[in-house]
Amino acid sequence: MSTNIICIVGRPNVGKSTLFNRLIEERKAIMDNQSGVTRDRHYGYGEWTDKYFTVIDTGGYVVGSEDIFEGAIREQVERAIEESTVVLFMVDTMTGLTELDKEFANVLRRYDKPVYLVANKAETTERHQSAAEFYELGMGDEIYTISAQTGFGTGDLLDAVVTHFEDPGIENPEAGIPRVAIMGRPNVGKSSFLNALIGAERSIVTDIAGTTRDAIHTRYKAFGKDFILTDTAGIRRKSRVKEDIEFYSTLRSVKALEESDVCVVMIDATLGLEGQDISIIGQADKAKKGIVLMVNKWDLVEKDTKTADTFRKQMMERLAPMNYMPVIFASVVEKQRIYQVMEKVMEVYENKTKRIPTSKLNDVMQAEIAKYPPPAHRGKYINIKYMIQVPTPSPTFIFFTSHPKHVKEPYMRYLENRMRENFDFSGVPITLFFREK
Repeated sequence: MSTNIICIVGRPNVGKSTLFNRLIEERKAIMDNQSGVTRDRHYGYGEWTDKYFTVIDTGGYVVGSEDIFEGAIREQVERAIEESTVVLFMVDTMTGLTELDKEFANVLRRYDKPVYLVANKAETTERHQSAAEFYELGMGDEIYTISAQTGFGTGDLLDAVVTHFEDPGIENPEAGIPRVAIMGRPNVGKSSFLNALIGAERSIVTDIAGTTRDAIHTRYKAFGKDFILTDTAGIRRKSRVKEDIEFYSTLRSVKALEESDVCVVMIDATLGLEGQDISIIGQADKAKKGIVLMVNKWDLVEKDTKTADTFRKQMMERLAPMNYMPVIFASVVEKQRIYQVMEKVMEVYENKTKRIPTSKLNDVMQAEIAKYPPPAHRGKYINIKYMIQVPTPSPTFIFFTSHPKHVKEPYMRYLENRMRENFDFSGVPITLFFREK
């Protein structure tokens, strides 16, 4: 994370996520007229006048509401303030000064941080002038009137904010770091898994499906490795997605999958492998991502010495031919084998990025081909002459052969299986191309 950190705070529905997206120049946070959309801390990166910084979006700070997430959101907001270099306290010129604004101003006074009072939604002259009422909060000598929606006033605000940044910062602190997406259906334990790994309440956890909405990124260092972990919203079948917020949450989850190197797909041990699990695994396979299957809630399953083997065998039969990924039986609540999951993630990432020397590849695979040559097609013999690995994000190999169009699917699977056996590509999809030579 950058040493220059801007934290955006305020009561619900004042436009914090809109300003967050404006500052990082990307539609990363979900925006909606409904209050309480943002719950967890959400990080992004921005730049202004050659100063690079991290921006934290937070949930709306409330006290005494009926929102069951109220206490957890307040804790997330306070942690964000503690991390920050500069705090942007957002208020709303459309609704004017509220008691919640006054209460939150008192909260901010507990912190020794530079605070900028930002009056949002000042698209009209009338609203711009009405922002003067916020001087009552006593949060400095200047109010920055802006429109996060259009960008009006944000330049002047940033000119002032970056004066607190002595270090130019890093353009993208996450560049080149392997990314791991935690995927699965709602309520399978994704946020609890993330929190257990890092030993802190990074994501809000409840028994309510759909608690996590945005894709939450966290830096994770362990076992001498460095990863970006992404907690995602649960993915349900399209027919069951009825709210706009859930629709955009699903889009963020899919984007997190596409940006990841390895996906941890969590499966509920009490329900077994269901159709939606297979769909998520299929998306990861199609996107050529490394995959680790984590069977969570294993502590709730009645079992004997053969239960795990039987469960694994049944899953692999249903997933075939996508049955190349490792399976870890774990319990987040009991913290049982959760670190084995991360060890396996590291192995899969190494498998995904490994390069096989051309000489070794040909020596091994030519021996396998000699044991079982490709079947002839209408009297035409297929001769595989040599093969190479090409530099792609996932293992990709080109086989140079006579009559490449006549190499059938069963023989391709034979070659793939022999490659997995000889070179350990566990958890990684392999792509084979056949070219005429």
